[in-house]
Amino acid sequence: MIKKILLALLAVILLLSIFYYDVLSYGFMQARGQISILMNVEKVDDILSDQNFPDSLKRRIRLIQEIKQFGVDSLGLEPSENYTTFYNQHGRPLIWLITASERYKIEPHEWHFPIVGTFPYKGFFDSTRAVSEEKELMKKGLDTDIGDVSAWSTLGYLKDPILSSMLKRKDGSLANLILHELTHGTLFVKNNLELNENLASFVGDQGAIRFLKYKYGAESPEMRTYEYSKKYNDAYSQHMLRGTVRLDSLYKTFGNEKAADARKDTLKKQLIRQIIDDTDTLLSGTQTLTTKKRLADDKLPNNAYFISYLTYKSKQEIFLKEFESKFAGDLKAYLQYLKKQYPSM
Repeated sequence: MIKKILLALLAVILLLSIFYYDVLSYGFMQARGQISILMNVEKVDDILSDQNFPDSLKRRIRLIQEIKQFGVDSLGLEPSENYTTFYNQHGRPLIWLITASERYKIEPHEWHFPIVGTFPYKGFFDSTRAVSEEKELMKKGLDTDIGDVSAWSTLGYLKDPILSSMLKRKDGSLANLILHELTHGTLFVKNNLELNENLASFVGDQGAIRFLKYKYGAESPEMRTYEYSKKYNDAYSQHMLRGTVRLDSLYKTFGNEKAADARKDTLKKQLIRQIIDDTDTLLSGTQTLTTKKRLADDKLPNNAYFISYLTYKSKQEIFLKEFESKFAGDLKAYLQYLKKQYPSM
């Protein structure tokens, strides 16, 4: 009897392994990549006591520690062991992110994973595997976008290290990045990446402003630099979000036919060209884009590029309105409210 049960369990395991081969293979690859990083990190305390490590970079590491503590004390982010280790990338990117969308619809292609849920993007520690995945998506007629990312969050399950590339960022950008990732470890709602990433972007922005004021003052060069950068980035994001509406309106005139069509592709490319070229008018009077080269047709973004703005920036006005009207600028109280509103993983 026991033998039959064991054989039945083995059969079930084999069937599941076959059915979920891609998921298991991907999970193994991601685990191997993450473990490889964790096996090669150094303790921050050791780095700071190393006389051969440049003092200028030690100051950047101490700044990260200060940003993290500010996030915990002043913003109500969860304490964690994140950023207590350091990983030297030696100038190489670590993870590549793929986003995909329908050819004639601004709709994200989604990947489904056990436990963590559904995601509108997929990350790879192996660039070869990432490119291979992108080619398969393109064969299916999907628009794709691929690029390396500057940080990621393991939601508190592992100690996320300080990456050497972080140390090159300006103070405001660094604060934004650290607070963004720490927000994921504080509140992360399963199967709602648009809410998760928009919230982390909102806390990163608002938290960075508060940190810079606290450390340098409201009229400091660091604050002015960040405010100008934020003003342009916000304008660019809103422009791209308006672009998604314009593209969706165009695609609705195409009907439900998904097959590639030269006429449709021409109209699509013309509109994307117009959206991208119109960025030259953002923050008119500045020198931000006056020397920007016109992109060649084969370098123009596609629907997948616009998906990222929906994922990260589409709810900023909603968060800001609620934050200002109900919480009078108290970010810590707002986060506590959101944690009660949404069940976090």
